[in-house]
Amino acid sequence: MAKTVADIIVEALVKAGIKRIYGIPGDSIDPLMDAIRRNKEIKYIQVRHEEGAAFAASVESKLTSNVTACMGTSGPGSIHLLNGLYDAKMDHASVVALTGQIESDMIGHDYFQEVNMIKLFDDVAVFNQIIINPKNAGYLIWRAVYEAKSKKGVAHLNLPVDILRMEGEEYEGEFYYPKISYDYPDLDKAIELIDKSKSPVIMIGGGARDKSKIVNDFSEKIGAPIIYALNGKGILSDYDDKVMGGIGLLGTKPSVDALNKTDLLILLGTSFPYVNFLPKDVDVIQVDNNPANIGKRIKVSLPIVSDVGEFLLKITPKIKEKDDKFYLKMKDSKEKWFKELSKAENDSSKPMKPQRVAFELSKVFTEGVVVVDTGNVTMWGARNFRASGKQKFVFSAWLGSMGIGIPGAVGASFVSDEVLALVGDGGFAMTMMELITAKKYSRPIKVVIFNNSKLGMIKFEQEVMGYPEWGVELYNPDFSRLAESIGVRSVTVEDPNELSSAIKEMKESEEPFVLNTVVDPNERPMPPKLTFTQAKNYILSVFREKLEPSEE
Repeated sequence: MAKTVADIIVEALVKAGIKRIYGIPGDSIDPLMDAIRRNKEIKYIQVRHEEGAAFAASVESKLTSNVTACMGTSGPGSIHLLNGLYDAKMDHASVVALTGQIESDMIGHDYFQEVNMIKLFDDVAVFNQIIINPKNAGYLIWRAVYEAKSKKGVAHLNLPVDILRMEGEEYEGEFYYPKISYDYPDLDKAIELIDKSKSPVIMIGGGARDKSKIVNDFSEKIGAPIIYALNGKGILSDYDDKVMGGIGLLGTKPSVDALNKTDLLILLGTSFPYVNFLPKDVDVIQVDNNPANIGKRIKVSLPIVSDVGEFLLKITPKIKEKDDKFYLKMKDSKEKWFKELSKAENDSSKPMKPQRVAFELSKVFTEGVVVVDTGNVTMWGARNFRASGKQKFVFSAWLGSMGIGIPGAVGASFVSDEVLALVGDGGFAMTMMELITAKKYSRPIKVVIFNNSKLGMIKFEQEVMGYPEWGVELYNPDFSRLAESIGVRSVTVEDPNELSSAIKEMKESEEPFVLNTVVDPNERPMPPKLTFTQAKNYILSVFREKLEPSEE
């Protein structure tokens, strides 16, 4: 029996291992919807806004490194996908985006919902095509999946509705992705730099995910403290003596101290953008599987194009004696920092400290996935939520988009049994309709709202730039009652002494749950080791650099 283009597309997604497709129906993708309905090996997940579909697909791919899929109908439905797809683009998630289009013979007629999707998606996609001949459908969907996976980005196919209904032609290409093998002409030089270093520091990013043991072994062998970029959060436990914490505006004092004392910085799978936090005039070894990332931020003494894991398995530096291990000399700095953090984390005053909420959550949710939204909550998640080394953390790390928390948690829930989302009240309100998706599909996500009735990060930015606080106050509904109207269990906590029991109740729930915590709106996300005045001057200097880039 002849197969339609829609059938061929869906069967190719299944063959590629894609388990589900997120989206909302529409007339221009009705043939695709019907093909999904008839195929028993792929599941359709009906979201309530296409941005949520793209966020869910992006987060699922970030967690699994697999190709995921989302879709939108012609015009507005597909336009709505873009923000979540930019999150995928900038965090190198492999997502296939299928967009509807009007009948091919009406393109160029200024028809209802006619949008030039190829032009619109040109910046976000690594592969961007419209199917204009049904005989080419099998090849193009194969190519879209292949490009999304191999280039770690968004592949977009635009689908005129009449083409979807036509008889298509399959393509016999296999979904294999050749493994890149590397030559290591500079391993001896790397070993020489490491062996002579008295105070090496390792900085890890997303390229070190799933490599915790070999990173830990390497760090122990050379005595190097470990600091992490945001995408490196959770690869190792924050309680590990070698782990100093994050760096940058979300960072920690021991990380700053370590970088101030280092004579060798080893970058493993990170292209950290805030170079003002990195040391100058020290040797730098950078390991990255993308040559374009090496030397993009700072001057590199030794560039190594490699998968982080392969590099660490091949390199054989000397094992440093205990007295020579630099991370042990950082012990006092880390203990002082934890003691400083504990003041807010154990504060019983009202309004409740957001730091306490994050810390208490980290004592209970020690496994699974933690999706952290954007805003002040990013600070509390990065700094005060102590990683056990058994969780996977997901941020909108490079796009920095508010609203990723709930749809991201929905996507994560299909690949992890335990999912916690930390969201500010601003981010929650942006995509709270995806609680309906969680309830509809019985996704047992746990959502914690840091409710301060303000856009707190923007308030802080206004203050440091010398502007009065303005336009950041939020008129919030009763979030608990809103959640309960959907059928989602919810508790509101204002008293820190009631926090522990509420977290326990949420943890034990087998259904979606919203914990609405009312927190202090005046807690500032202060950079490490800076007073408010120093923070103001620093952030202003960052803004000036953006406006006046150096010639480097």
